[in-house]
Amino acid sequence: MATQTSDLLAAAAPRTVTVIHGIADDQLDLPTPCREYTVRDLLNHLYDVVVNFQALAAREPVTWADKPDHLTDGWRDRFETQTRQLVEAWSDPASEQGISPGMGMPQQVVGGMALLDLTVHGWDLAVATGQAYEPAPAVLPVLHELADQLGPTARQMGVFAEPVAVDTALPDLPRLLGVTGRDPRWSPAG
Repeated sequence: MATQTSDLLAAAAPRTVTVIHGIADDQLDLPTPCREYTVRDLLNHLYDVVVNFQALAAREPVTWADKPDHLTDGWRDRFETQTRQLVEAWSDPASEQGISPGMGMPQQVVGGMALLDLTVHGWDLAVATGQAYEPAPAVLPVLHELADQLGPTARQMGVFAEPVAVDTALPDLPRLLGVTGRDPRWSPAG
């Protein structure tokens, strides 16, 4: 059985997994649009998101304090497997019910946060490593609504940077990037 969250994650995940598989080992120290993160740092963060949000779907406790290096032998394939497991975890209808004990917000919002990270960090990693990235069209309206909802708190907590002004006539992705504090014109060269 599927849920709205699992359907959206299933649409978004292959696009980010493709980017992950396209990252060469000699690109791990490159900068990303996330100011203080190299490609390696952002990959490890996204890996933590994919693993921890599986537990959050099941209302299990998670810790963000551990910072293991996930980029050991076979990390690309393991990321793909963990991403599939993330989609499966959110396919349980109970995953979208009630308030998250670990996050203190509605479970649907928590699932949306995983979707947001998978999509936006997919773009971050693609642009940092010179790859094309086109998000799943179905996720963008949901992510715009979520980013608008979470924006003020996310900025206060340092999760989002200050918004970047983006022409409202641009497509959905550049506008979403701007709301999350990214410059859609970012490049590794500056």
